[in-house]
Amino acid sequence: MKTIIYRPSEVLKAALKLQQGELISFPTETVYGLGADATNEVAVKKVYSAKGRPSDNPLIVHVSAIEEVEQYVVEVSEVASKLMETFWPGPLTLIFKVKEQAFAPTATAGLDSVAMRMPDNALTLQLIRETGKPLVGPSANTSGKPSPTTAEHVFHDLKGKIAGVLDDGETGVGLESTVLDVTDPARPTILRPGATTKEALEKIIGTVYVDRHLISSDEVPKAPGMKYKHYSPNEAVVIVDGNHEMWQKAIETYQKQGEKVGLLAEQAIVDHFQKNVSATYSLGEDKSVKDAARLLYSGLRYFEKTTATVILAQAYAENGLGEAYMNRLKKAAGNHFFE
Repeated sequence: MKTIIYRPSEVLKAALKLQQGELISFPTETVYGLGADATNEVAVKKVYSAKGRPSDNPLIVHVSAIEEVEQYVVEVSEVASKLMETFWPGPLTLIFKVKEQAFAPTATAGLDSVAMRMPDNALTLQLIRETGKPLVGPSANTSGKPSPTTAEHVFHDLKGKIAGVLDDGETGVGLESTVLDVTDPARPTILRPGATTKEALEKIIGTVYVDRHLISSDEVPKAPGMKYKHYSPNEAVVIVDGNHEMWQKAIETYQKQGEKVGLLAEQAIVDHFQKNVSATYSLGEDKSVKDAARLLYSGLRYFEKTTATVILAQAYAENGLGEAYMNRLKKAAGNHFFE
């Protein structure tokens, strides 16, 4: 299959492919998604095949307007309405009880709930409207690898497996959306942290809970990103949380083991150690977790172009956006910290 890179002016061509049951990757403010008609079972199954994704991992359904949600879910609670009015379009996914046969069975992984969001990207909202159907949209990468934040990342992973990529440049947030379960409005629960933080949610609806339990091998996750090792490059990733002495010790430890060290860290650390290591990638301004979140996946992907065999990656405080950043980094590293 030939994979076409569609320019923004070619959104109608991309929508036609989706109507024909083909797969099109689309841009969002978070990462690039892999789109298919959410009501077409054959098309949705193609998504799992293209990604190599386990079929018990549910998909997020993307809509172009808040009003569309009522067509597909059992109830839109007052809590859900407040959240959609406040945060949509944006990086917040809500889990609702789903109406029977509203979507392709594979899209919900056989659950009685569905994850839905309205992305903050005008081009993709137009794509959904032109297609005339909501779109599933897991990250457009090989399953388990770092999510794509550019069309080039998608093309690298899925060339020949999908019909095309709608290119709208680099994404702005860089990490997947927050997933919030509102099936019980009295106990809204974060299943996956993202750019819409717990603190921001609580300003609108009061107490928000966080589900941090580990999904067992025989349990079906309610949201993407809960079960498997995710976001991992080919190189080993080790998290470093400490001062320059800790970084120096980590570099020397792995070099003594014969490893070629890559650094994924803020600019000051890169500047200090770049002459001592094989490769570096800057996570942006010092102490800026917003920069780090936006650049994390690009950084993890960068090192496959280098000689690095191990990536030493910087930890950030686990609050606000830092919780989402560390959630992804710990999965990329298999929770391996340098100690």
